[in-house]
Amino acid sequence: MSDMNDEKKVEQDDIKEEDVIKSKKDNLNFIKEQGIEPYKYFYQRTANILSIREKYENIGETESATTEKAAGRIMTLRWHGKTCFGNLKDTTGVIQFYVRKDIVGERDYQIFNKLDIGDIIGIEGTIFKTRTGELTIKVIKFEILTKSLLPLPEKFHGLKDKELRYRKRYLDIMVNEDVKNTFETRTKIIKEIRNFLDERGFIEVETPMLHPIPGGAKAKPFRTHHNALDMDLYLRIAPELYLKRLLVAGFEKVYEINRNFRNEGISIKHNPEFTMLELYAAYEDYSYVMQIMEDMVVYLADKILNTHIIEYQGEKIDLTPPWKRISMKNAIKEYAGMDIDNMKDEEIIKLLSQKEVIIRKGITRGELTALIFEEFVEQKLIQPVFITDFPIEISPLSKISRNDPTVTERFEPYIFGREIGNGFSELNDAMDQEQRFKNQIEMDTEGEVHREIDYDFIEALKYGMPPAGGLGVGIDRLVMFFTNSASIRDVILFPLLRPDNK
Repeated sequence: MSDMNDEKKVEQDDIKEEDVIKSKKDNLNFIKEQGIEPYKYFYQRTANILSIREKYENIGETESATTEKAAGRIMTLRWHGKTCFGNLKDTTGVIQFYVRKDIVGERDYQIFNKLDIGDIIGIEGTIFKTRTGELTIKVIKFEILTKSLLPLPEKFHGLKDKELRYRKRYLDIMVNEDVKNTFETRTKIIKEIRNFLDERGFIEVETPMLHPIPGGAKAKPFRTHHNALDMDLYLRIAPELYLKRLLVAGFEKVYEINRNFRNEGISIKHNPEFTMLELYAAYEDYSYVMQIMEDMVVYLADKILNTHIIEYQGEKIDLTPPWKRISMKNAIKEYAGMDIDNMKDEEIIKLLSQKEVIIRKGITRGELTALIFEEFVEQKLIQPVFITDFPIEISPLSKISRNDPTVTERFEPYIFGREIGNGFSELNDAMDQEQRFKNQIEMDTEGEVHREIDYDFIEALKYGMPPAGGLGVGIDRLVMFFTNSASIRDVILFPLLRPDNK
């Protein structure tokens, strides 16, 4: 079949957009004047386009003895006197159709003449192959299901502008098959994640989106107000504290795939609302969930791509296990050539200042270590790697390392210089947890968010939470790698954008 973008359209290049819109409205009025309802309630198909293609792939030179009923959007129209060829598209594919005046009748052919590219129709006809071997539906009957009033974007806009594509995603998907494939892949990834976890004894749960106290991560929340209770609430930053309550309750393996909200910047890696997987396993530690992370990504590579080697933005990424595991301090030494243990705070601050990093008053040694890692190491972590042993000051929910009291049993997996997850041995000492929350509040000198201790969570811990390993994974970033998408907005159907003031 010829590429639909190369087909001769019924609308010529020299026709102005406003003229096409007027023509479409005129055609709509004509159809209504004929007593035809152009916005139907339903259409009973016998098959989708893909199944028609599969069923009649080997039809040869004969014509089918039975008819098929298909429906979709008109993508091209090519008129030849008393005949018309076009392409019909549904979610499964595209097929050519053929309309003849002497078959459908003069009145219906006149009505068909008032159809436009973009209209949604139902067609019934026999199946045959043209002399060039193109599978085609010879139309016997047709129904107008939805009359479009605006031209498809490829003609006047091309949808090459990224902002326009994000803002009008429905058009982006309509005319760009690669975009549609990206979101179908996203759905498959989430489905396979569920399969992977369900097979390992995890159960899926749902926890609140509205929180009385922002918690579970250090981030700026969105605030709202509940009128009936006259109380402020926060869109959740993370579901962590509620999922841990379920460990207290007696659930041993739980996970949730859902939205988180953070009132922070927008970039190719960040969107204010994003999808996270969080899971917790009782009687396990960070080594267990680290292995879960590695196994899950490799499992997804097998199921989705059938390979462990993926190409992302020009780089070949090898997901073959085992992944490298290295502590944050050793990563700084290996990738940045700095022995952080033999450097004074002043030296570190000077290096960070050269990178124009803002240093808050009273910054701790652990925070400085993390900043050095972010500025000098992260972007070099191209192949999959687990960074372990995070400073205690930036890990208020993690257990202290059994080998070093200045760090925690926490890890983050990195691919292509981007953190795609976070996991640790969960802190289950209620008194230690309360003190860590207090320390975190004292460290937060910016004052943008009124921080509170979640004493209900502390109380839950006092009843006893089993030792556990926890893991959070950014679904959007994972999808980016599996679809070779440069920006997080390429894998979110409707990303947040500034208002269009046009």
